[in-house]
Amino acid sequence: MKFIKENLAVGFMLFALFLGAGNIIFPPLLGQQAGDEILPAIIGFLITGVGLPLLGIIAVAKNGGDLQVVANRIHPVFSIIFTSVVYLSIGPLFAIPRTAAVTYEIGIAPYLSEASQASWLPLFISTAIFFGIALYLALNPSKLVDRVGKVLTPALLIVIALLAIKSFITPMGPVGESHGAYVENAFSKGFIEGYLTMDVLASLVFGIVIVQALQAKGIVSRTKQVTITIFAGFVAACGLAFVYVSLSYIGATSTSAIGSFDDGGSIIAESAKMLYGSLGSIILSAVIILACITTAVGLISANATFFNKLFPNLPYKFLAVVFTLFSLMFANFGLSNLISISLPVLLFIYPIAIVLMFLVLFDQAFGRDPIVYTLALIATALVSLYDGIKGAGLTIDWYANILNTLPLYEQNLGWLVPAIVGLVIGWIIHILKKASA
Repeated sequence: MKFIKENLAVGFMLFALFLGAGNIIFPPLLGQQAGDEILPAIIGFLITGVGLPLLGIIAVAKNGGDLQVVANRIHPVFSIIFTSVVYLSIGPLFAIPRTAAVTYEIGIAPYLSEASQASWLPLFISTAIFFGIALYLALNPSKLVDRVGKVLTPALLIVIALLAIKSFITPMGPVGESHGAYVENAFSKGFIEGYLTMDVLASLVFGIVIVQALQAKGIVSRTKQVTITIFAGFVAACGLAFVYVSLSYIGATSTSAIGSFDDGGSIIAESAKMLYGSLGSIILSAVIILACITTAVGLISANATFFNKLFPNLPYKFLAVVFTLFSLMFANFGLSNLISISLPVLLFIYPIAIVLMFLVLFDQAFGRDPIVYTLALIATALVSLYDGIKGAGLTIDWYANILNTLPLYEQNLGWLVPAIVGLVIGWIIHILKKASA
């Protein structure tokens, strides 16, 4: 009981770091589009949005919280390139700017006139204030547990609970009909939608933030750090599951009351008004601002810590400022542009990250032999690379014709069987090498 009480704040901090822009806007859209197929859709979404991130936290925690150390088992060059791509993707290129863009789109823009919304100035001013606050909090990472875990997260949970409880007690309407890919492939569609939260990628880098915060509190024992981090992962997973199920249910029951929308931000904004009237907009704004700021703080801190380790001559605080300024610039491209640009990249690197994570969890079975890692990841990348190309709106006919023969390719899981085949071949080579040694 004492362990739970002492480390609950760490779990709350991790939950708050995960709960950002994508976690708020994608579940309502899934719920509205999945409709009566919401059960398989949300199961798929929970796998990539909750289950895999939890495994990622466990995998990285057992290896000191450092993704680069894990990736180094394949090859030092791969380690630097892949880890840098992951950090930059969930950092200044996509995820951090998205936190500010979502804050503006849902938490601020609804209160502005149409003329003001058409101007670039309100977006710039709001994102500048947003990143000023995020940078202030990120410049002192040793205080993250106290500032986020003990203050911001409880407030965040309260405002989310207000929306969730109201939606369950007095739903806006019946569950609507399913649309698009959800009609026949609800599970796989929900699975892929979970990519957009970027939570698996985040799980691979938030470990270093947790370890850093624990060290600042005087916890230097490796065993204790791993235990606390895994406990925090379960707390965060429970919180995320609650949020996803609640928001997707709100989306599923919203169609008859507010109509159909193409973005989750509008769905949750209109739903908040229906559930609580004008107070709903205020509650929603509070949720968005708190969720996005905490995630931005964690990602700025994680990126600055990683690149400070990669380039020791560049101080942590300098890097935090640089990444914040880059994020401010990209945030002003607008939310829809950020999402469309990030999807092809995520379709490429997400399967690689998932396979790497599973290999790390069970690598004792093959002695961490690089050949097993290498063959499984190459096989995965050959498929996910074209998924990324296709996600960008491009086609390569001969490439597509080959991949179309793969099992589960139509469900966007074509990389799964090649990954397993690469793993098995690598494992056989490992066994033969060991036998001949």
